[in-house]
Amino acid sequence: MLLTVVAFIVALGVLIAVHEYGHYRVAVACGVKVLRFSVGFGQPLLRWQPKGSPTEFVIGAFPLGGYVRMLDEREAPVAPEERHLAFNTQPLRSRAAIVAAGPLANLLLAVLLYAAVNWIGVQEPKAYLASPVAGSIAEQAGLKGGELVVEAVVGDQASEPVRSFEDLRWVLTRGALDAQNVRLLLQPERGSSPREVLLRLDQMDVREADAQLFRKIGIAGPWTRPVLGEVMPGSAAERAGLREGDEVLRVGGVDVVDGSRLRELIRASVRGHEPLEQVWRVERAGSLIDVAVRPDVVRDASGSVGRIGAYVGALPDMIHVNYGPVEGLWKGVERTWEVSVLTLRMMGRMLIGEASLKNLSGPLTIADYAGRSASMGLTQYLAFMALISVSLGVLNLLPLPVLDGGHLMYYLWEAVTGRGVSEAWMERLQRTGVAVLLFMMSIALFNDLTRLFG
Repeated sequence: MLLTVVAFIVALGVLIAVHEYGHYRVAVACGVKVLRFSVGFGQPLLRWQPKGSPTEFVIGAFPLGGYVRMLDEREAPVAPEERHLAFNTQPLRSRAAIVAAGPLANLLLAVLLYAAVNWIGVQEPKAYLASPVAGSIAEQAGLKGGELVVEAVVGDQASEPVRSFEDLRWVLTRGALDAQNVRLLLQPERGSSPREVLLRLDQMDVREADAQLFRKIGIAGPWTRPVLGEVMPGSAAERAGLREGDEVLRVGGVDVVDGSRLRELIRASVRGHEPLEQVWRVERAGSLIDVAVRPDVVRDASGSVGRIGAYVGALPDMIHVNYGPVEGLWKGVERTWEVSVLTLRMMGRMLIGEASLKNLSGPLTIADYAGRSASMGLTQYLAFMALISVSLGVLNLLPLPVLDGGHLMYYLWEAVTGRGVSEAWMERLQRTGVAVLLFMMSIALFNDLTRLFG
């Protein structure tokens, strides 16, 4: 819990500070007097003012936001001798640059964070495919499990190498959310030629970008040996006499080829709402034994499923993925662009009802992911921060009056018509923007509570 809180505060503090620093730095460069630079709201925890600087720097008690207060005639009287330092007296191009600088700073930070992940490198599962989910698109395409994906093509785009299972998940996510087919090039087996399979994702009804997305495609995880890990005390596995290290060869009359197939068979070992007892063939210390297993029945989003209370599947084969200085930076740019475009498309689809509002996440989910990623290591935490930085940058560029994008829309109107938006219209638009933003925040918070406590 402490790690989650600390990771959340650090991540949010850094992202907000970078956003506001973008506004601040460009404002100073444009000759605007900045009165206060604040990270957080509420009671100041720390404040200081560098000697010779007109700016007071503040860290507030509540880290959910920040602001840069500039000299502005619309907020308070300005002395005639300082009027040229006020924000509202600056040329249109300067005002637009100052407003756009915050979101752009977040996007630049995302590029650097993704590049850092690429330079440091990360241990990721190899792109060996687990047994496909029964009846899924992957099974219909002819995949059996155990294949190694080396290249992928989304729609009519250029072929791209697949170095790890995370690369593959990203390719599948893009294909599914864009309703484009994905072609996978599989490493040839000994004595055979390379094989290509087509995943028909163009007809998928994708409304939520969650774990169920990969189950619908049929590629839920990397290939693993069907070995049992830690067995929980009092669990169905312990009652049946299963032990850590047991390799499961058969469940009932079905052969088990990998950990994914074993998990599917365990989930399906229910009849209605009652557990279905089956005989497992297990290899233990070189000997074959038969064990009668009666799972516990729990309910999840798909209905009643079986659980045995043991870790299922050995660790997958891993690969260390990293890139050189130039390639790592360029891939950081590419990933930032791809995530930005994907975020905008998802928002657009939610707006017209083609994607579920359940995709919206709020501070509770972000905090939860911050803690999880921090516990997994530096590179995972940096990748999480990069993702949130992209989201913050894109969100602030939306044309909502209370956001930076809304102010840019005002400036676009001024550039086209030669006059600014009237005070009356400004007030109406601000109220509308606040209402829309509060509505989105309410849905995000509801989704948070549903995910974490539902």
